[in-house]
Amino acid sequence: HVQLVESGGGSAQAGGSLKLSCVASRKIYHRYCMGWFRQAPGKEREAVAVMRVGYGDGTTYYSDSVKDRFTISWDNANKTLYLQMDNSKPLDTAMYYCAAEGGGLCRRADNYKYWGHGTQVTVS
Repeated sequence: HVQLVESGGGSAQAGGSLKLSCVASRKIYHRYCMGWFRQAPGKEREAVAVMRVGYGDGTTYYSDSVKDRFTISWDNANKTLYLQMDNSKPLDTAMYYCAAEGGGLCRRADNYKYWGHGTQVTVS
């Protein structure tokens, strides 16, 4: 079992930056997907940025709406997943969730075993 604890959410002005963190309770093994998803009120949960542990940037996926603004990274030593959010926009307002140990296609939410409780991001 893996527990995931997100932090770093809050409010930002449009054009500002936030950095989300997600600490895992144990090691995440290579080949598994880890990612950030978000869900705004009345909308479906969507993949924001996902990656496959141990495979480098070649497996990273960003949604079109965040490409060139957000950066996902994994600190293996500290078992922490990050999401650097730059040039934020009001459309980024949502609850952000960390997900771990996904298999198959990393951008599919239903492929993940473990989820955090979420951290709220509000951009105005």
